[in-house]
Amino acid sequence: MTKKLLFVTTLLLVVTFVALAADVSGKWTYQQPGRGGGDPVPVTITLKADGMKLTGTVPGFGRGGAAGTPSEITNGKVDGDKIYFEVKRAGRDGSETVTKYEGTMSGDDLKLKVTRPGYNGGDPMTTEFAAKREKS
Repeated sequence: MTKKLLFVTTLLLVVTFVALAADVSGKWTYQQPGRGGGDPVPVTITLKADGMKLTGTVPGFGRGGAAGTPSEITNGKVDGDKIYFEVKRAGRDGSETVTKYEGTMSGDDLKLKVTRPGYNGGDPMTTEFAAKREKS
């Protein structure tokens, strides 16, 4: 009897935890500083939460800041009001680079910390952004 009660209690806690996860699904836009001090560039990421799993896309950037092919999110997780995901892209030398995104959501605001690999094997660079959910 005790094992059944423990199992049911655990199951209810898991269901409650998943239900309390913030609904981060939608399009989120933030301003990224332009290269060389240029005008800020709006960046819109698309997120889709399915329970604790997070998927979506982040835009790629071509030459001169032009929009490139979107990159798929990998290792995406939702934990309450916190999110985490990675974006893998091909580096200039053909190697793979991984950019990590960590965020905290509050209503239609998303505070993001983006950590990119350093240039030429240097220290990673971290930037923080405030994203807003686009109204549908």
